[in-house]
Amino acid sequence: MSSGNILIVDDNRSILTALELLLSSEFDHVECLTNPNRITSFLEKYPCNLVLLDMNFKTGANTGNEGIYWLQQIKAKYPHISVVMITAYGDVELAVKALKTGATDFVLKPWDNTKLLATVKAAVQLSQSRKEVKALKQREKDLKSGLRAPQKHIIGSSPQIMQVLNLVRKVAKTDTNILITGENGTGKELIAREIHRLSHRKDEMLISVDMGAISETLFESELFGHVKGAFTDAKEDRAGKFEIANHGTLFLDEIGNLPLHLQAKLLTALQNRQVTRVGSNHPVPVDIRLISATNCNLPALVKEGLFREDLLYRINTIHIEVPPLRDRGDDILALANFFLKKYTAKYHKPHLKINHQAEEKLLRYQWPGNIRELEHSIEKAVILSESNILKPNDFFLKPVTGIGHAMIAPPLNLEEMEKHLILTALDKYPSNITAAAEQLGITRQTLYNKMKKYNIK
Repeated sequence: MSSGNILIVDDNRSILTALELLLSSEFDHVECLTNPNRITSFLEKYPCNLVLLDMNFKTGANTGNEGIYWLQQIKAKYPHISVVMITAYGDVELAVKALKTGATDFVLKPWDNTKLLATVKAAVQLSQSRKEVKALKQREKDLKSGLRAPQKHIIGSSPQIMQVLNLVRKVAKTDTNILITGENGTGKELIAREIHRLSHRKDEMLISVDMGAISETLFESELFGHVKGAFTDAKEDRAGKFEIANHGTLFLDEIGNLPLHLQAKLLTALQNRQVTRVGSNHPVPVDIRLISATNCNLPALVKEGLFREDLLYRINTIHIEVPPLRDRGDDILALANFFLKKYTAKYHKPHLKINHQAEEKLLRYQWPGNIRELEHSIEKAVILSESNILKPNDFFLKPVTGIGHAMIAPPLNLEEMEKHLILTALDKYPSNITAAAEQLGITRQTLYNKMKKYNIK
């Protein structure tokens, strides 16, 4: 038996019966229609590889105009479907007109069963090939888009980040589902990309989806795809993110932001490893490696009834916690210099350097926005710099008294405490020594003396 779905359209029921008996033993599904007006609505619900279409439907008609009309309608909406025309009139000009309009082939009544089967099988294979070519072209387009995306690297050698990378290397070779957690800006997507890079799927696509940015109305279309005409703006068939990621990795970022009623649909797709495009009844199998990420406390959301417990178990076979930047020590300077190199090249300031006092300031800061905040701070300092040396006052950092629920412990040493208070005041008034002195309750000269004592510039 050959694979393929066939629709036969003819107003003669004896013709339909004969063709259905002949073809049903050779193909997966054979459906029949006597009314051509039902063709479009039928094809919207049931995908076909081939339509066997009569040329004439009105009694006594032999012009073939009705057949040509419906041929045009089918090819306009479903160009990949093969259409084989059937007529009792062996008019060569009519045959040529049908072929020019888009028909795959042309058969005459009465037909030879062997020849008709050969014609139908060739037309079905052509339809399947067109569909495969279209899918390959879409995949090529997506691959090129992915290749054009800038490649980023994980910077740092602190024990905290090395522990994460060691875990990444262990789990990358498997297909187990991974949940990456951490504060905003810690580099969760970079960890996901590193897992993909080290996996056996590295030559396939990594598709990233921001679950918090997908509107509820487009959720199914974005993830599972849609067929042409499924809704107002569905002007062509489109694969969803699951299909595009087939044989590769699907990265669901900000999964904690997914509304509860959509979590069930995601869970079903993950459990069944298949998706159904919007407007279609045909499930499509998918082979993906799933990586999810969130800055939310998912177990807490489960307790509050805001996140499905069964979905959490499905995505959380391995849990990777990405440390905040404030816990990574000298990685702060390594990242700062990496971003400095990037932005001095971008803004044509190749001789810019960060002095020692500025480095100390960067190390002391708690970075509530993590790596993303550090990058923005470096870029801003490079843009506004007026000399080749970046000093503490070139970095405008927000005073932070607490991170999350934990307060930052002040220095215990009296001199360190005094130095800390001076630096905090200078951070608040980076270009106004008088205002900083007033904040501290000392004179301007006293502040200068203490800045000299503590080597603050």
